[in-house]
Amino acid sequence: MSNSFTHTVFVALVLGCASAHAALTPLAESELACPITPNCVNSLGRGGLAPLSFQGTPAQGMAQLKATLATLAEATVVRSEATSLSAIFTTFLGFRDEVEFRLDAEAQTIHFRSRSLMGAYDFGKNHSRMQDLKSRFEATR
Repeated sequence: MSNSFTHTVFVALVLGCASAHAALTPLAESELACPITPNCVNSLGRGGLAPLSFQGTPAQGMAQLKATLATLAEATVVRSEATSLSAIFTTFLGFRDEVEFRLDAEAQTIHFRSRSLMGAYDFGKNHSRMQDLKSRFEATR
């Protein structure tokens, strides 16, 4: 075998393994990464918040999330798909925060990122909002 053939096979195997691993990972951490500013929290380590936990099917998990968001007057769902949802929260002062949710069906969890769309500091609003949302989410079971 030639060196170029061996190299091509090796690259194909590595890329194949990498893409197989990506297919098994339902949540790309980069999707919910926070910038270095203090106006963002997520369930992947930034802010010390755990993901939302649901029981049942992914559809039931998303239904529970939508029902929870419906209890929050400042929340507006702007995009909803089978395993992801985006919402904008508008405070009484008019500040807008974006919350992204990604459902992990295998782990029965919903990861999130909550970040301010204006300013570098949020006075802890995103953290407290996600704590409140988690409490409401758990109460809808």
